Parts: sequence; C-alpha cells; structure tokens
Amino acid sequence: MTATADTAAPAHAARSTGSRQLAGTGTLLRFALRRDRALIPVWVAVNALMVLSMPGTIKGLYGTAAERADLMRQMETNASLRALVGPVFDDSLGALTAWRVGLYAGALAAVMSLLIVVRHTRDEEESGRQEVVASGMVGRRASLTAALLAAAVANAVLALLVFVGLAGQGAAGALALGLGMAGTGMLFATMAAIVAQLTESARLARGLTAAVLGGAFVLRAAGDSATDDGSSVLTWVSPLGWLENLRAFAGERWWVLLLIAGATVAQGAVAYALAGRRDLGMSFLPTRPGPAAGRLRTAGALAWRLQRGGVLGWSIGFFLAGVVYGGMTEGAADLVGDNEQAREIIERMGGQAGLTEAFVSAMIGMLGLIAALYVVASVLRLSGEETSGRAEPVLAGAVGRLRWAAGHLVIAFGGAALIMLLAGLGFAAGYGQDFGAILGACLVQLPAVWVIGGAAVLLHGLLPRAAVAGWAVAGAVLLLGWVGPALDVPQSVLDVSPYGHLPKLPGGEMDWSPVLVLLVIAAALVGAGLAGLRRRDLTT
Repeated sequence: MTATADTAAPAHAARSTGSRQLAGTGTLLRFALRRDRALIPVWVAVNALMVLSMPGTIKGLYGTAAERADLMRQMETNASLRALVGPVFDDSLGALTAWRVGLYAGALAAVMSLLIVVRHTRDEEESGRQEVVASGMVGRRASLTAALLAAAVANAVLALLVFVGLAGQGAAGALALGLGMAGTGMLFATMAAIVAQLTESARLARGLTAAVLGGAFVLRAAGDSATDDGSSVLTWVSPLGWLENLRAFAGERWWVLLLIAGATVAQGAVAYALAGRRDLGMSFLPTRPGPAAGRLRTAGALAWRLQRGGVLGWSIGFFLAGVVYGGMTEGAADLVGDNEQAREIIERMGGQAGLTEAFVSAMIGMLGLIAALYVVASVLRLSGEETSGRAEPVLAGAVGRLRWAAGHLVIAFGGAALIMLLAGLGFAAGYGQDFGAILGACLVQLPAVWVIGGAAVLLHGLLPRAAVAGWAVAGAVLLLGWVGPALDVPQSVLDVSPYGHLPKLPGGEMDWSPVLVLLVIAAALVGAGLAGLRRRDLTT
C-alpha cells in the first residue's frame, strides 16, 4: 500500500501542477472571444464567402467539361499563372474552387490566426494588462492556451462553413479543404505563439510571422512554376504547399493533414516550453538598446524608426508581385481564349479596353486593394503606441499630438505611394512595355487607398476603442473588389467602395473629377480624425 501511495503521489502532484499552470484558461478564453467578437466574425465571413462564392463563378466561366479540360491544359504550360494560384489537379467544380482560392483562403486563415494569438499574448504583456491578470489566480500558461483556443474556435467555424457550403461538390473534398484551411491557420497560430515568446514587441512578432508566411508563398510559387503537379521540393518545404498537395476534390491525400497536425503540435509544444522558461514581459531575444541621443530629434524620425521595417517588407512584396503580374500578362489572352464570361469579369474589373489592357488594369486594381491593408496597419500603429503607454512619455515633452500623429501618417500615406510606385516599376519590368501608362495606373489607385487610410484615422481620433474596425473597412472593400465582379454585383453596390470610382487605366479615359473628390474626402477624414485626437483623452 505504501509503495502504491508513493507511486501515485508524484503523478498526482504532476497533475496538480499542470492544472495550476492552466488555471483561469476558460475565463481568459471567454474574455478573448468577447474582445474579438467583431474581428473574428469579419475575418471568417470574408474568407468563407470568398470560398463559397467560387463554384458558381467557375460554373459560369467554364460551364462545360471541355472548357474545364482546356483550362487544365493551359495551366500545364503557363508557369506564371501556376506561380500565382498553383497547379490544377482535376477539372471538377470543387477541384477548380480549391485551385482558385484554396491558397489564398489558407493564407487569410493564417493571418487571422497569427493576429489573434499575438493580440492575446505579447500585446497583453506589452500593454501591461497581462501583469494585472497574472496577479490573480491565473496559471503561467493560461493566456497562451486561451489565445490558441480562440484561434482554434475561429478556424473551426471557418472549416465548418466551408464543409457545409461545399458539401454539394463532394463531402470528402469539402472536408479536406475545410480541415486544410483550418490546419494552416493553426500551424501559423502556433508559429506566432513561438515568436511571441522570442520577441518583446507585438509588432515584431506579427511582422516576423507574416514574413514567414510571405516566404512560404514565395517558396510555393517558385516550386509550382517549375513543375505542374506540385511535386517540387520547394513546394513541399512550404506549409502553403502542403495545403495545395492535400488535393481537395482531386483524390484527397489525407496523410498531408497528419503532416500539418504534426507540425502544429510540435510548434505548440515548443511554445509551451518557452512560455514556462521566461519571466512575464521578458523575451529570449532581448531588444537592442535605443539609438544614441541626437539621432531621433523629431517625432517623424521616431515614427520612421518604428515603421521602417514594415515599409521595407511591403515595398519588396509589392515590387515582386508587380514582376509576377507583369510576367503573366502576355498569357492572359491565351488563358481567357473565347470564354466570354471570363472576358466580361476581367472587363468589369479592368474596363472595356482591349483584353490585355483590361487584365493589366484588373491586376493593378488588386494591388491597390491590398495596399489598403498596408495603410490601415500603418495608421493603427498610432493606436498601438497609445494603448501601450509609449505615446505618453513622447507627448509629455515638447511634442504636440498633431506633430506626433503626423509623423506616423506621413509614413502611412507616403508609404502607400511608395509601394504602389514600386509595384508599377515591377509590373513594367515584368511586362516589358507601356512603362508610363502602367506607372500612371498604379498611382491613380492612391486616392482610394488614402480614403481607407482616412477612415482609419477618423476611427482612431473619434472612437479609439473601435479603431480596430479599420480592418473591417479594408476587408469589406477588398471583398467587394475581389468577389463583386465575379458575382456580377450591381454597380451601385460596387460604388460603395472608393475603388469603384477610379478611372480604369491603362486603356480607359483619364477622368480627374472622381480622383479629386476622393482626395478631398480623404483629407476631410484625416482632418476630422486629427481634430478628435486633439480633443479627447489618451487611451490606456
């Protein structure tokens, strides 16, 4: 009896220690879901709608088996398009849906997941709120567990919506695609959990995890451009390549889900081990000491120091995206062929000019939509500085609120101009012609980008606690621009987006009236936001 008791005691102690480590997880999970009651539904809804709208779109574009088979043959010989969306494994509507949006839906799930995890781990520590929470009956690993569970809830809902919505195309394929997207999201959630232990900055944690996601996309693109069946080593190195090689609706490879699950569990174990070995607020990669006195004399210089990494990353990404889009322009006409529905969608997105010019305009428009995400992220850096308490010591000196905000807004709005300029240079380099027209088409996107940025400034200035809704504005505009033309949404709905009023360049008529109106609206939004910021109390 004694031996049995002695043996049971360490096991009981271990269980007690484990339960103490997770004490309060349920409460923190409910709190996290309450805080993200707007963020998570928007991300999930946008992603699910993008996926579920695609079968009808593809059926309208490629209604016969012969048209779908011809599409497969064209993709086998078009390396640029494979780099953009991956290879086609089957000509069914479900397989074409997974081909067309699977990679991007998985990437969106990854972005959603990393934002959730960093928001409820490193963000909480950086703001000082975690220290208050930890002073109660909360386990050391409870916050990390709650953050991962919140990400799991979001991804599970996404997987369920995809499964239910696509089950008519084949239950097995719908289940595989839903689980693959959710698995990709959780893979990057656990990766963000590791990075959050390594760095002291939430901004850096988000940036590094997003950089890994971008690297995964580049590796997959390089691999898919080299082979037409996803068998390249570079494709298999990328987690996005795993999602592609799951082959939903095309003879599912269920064992790929085990690969995703294994990597997720391994990363989660590393994150838990790291979380138990560091003090609250500390990190394994110490932050470098600040620059010597005299190097940061102005609020603008400080803003540039804080945001230069993001500007550099977005600049490189947009230049490379421009090169890829420019390189695939010559093959656009061959891909569309005699398909009138595809031609109509491209013309709705890019104007009524020739097909090649309409394709160029449509791709540049997509880059303009994505630029809205940059400007919102850059503007909301003001909210991060304010809520973390770092803005207060800056404003305690001889720096007014408007000067402080202006430094960040110059980076936001000027950075948007820079990345669109670089996108134009990359597009012209990939296409090899019409340099001036392409550059002008990229720059004409800026008024709409700045309107979205102005909306973010207005939210931060007047409703600081709702500033995160700037992401919802950008997401709604992105959804309208991405899905609206394919669904033949009425023009009156598309005109809700500022992008719906821009001239369709190159090839279309240059109309300065909507451009000037959008510039006035952007200026008015920024002015109202700054007026609100000047009058209200700081948020802590």
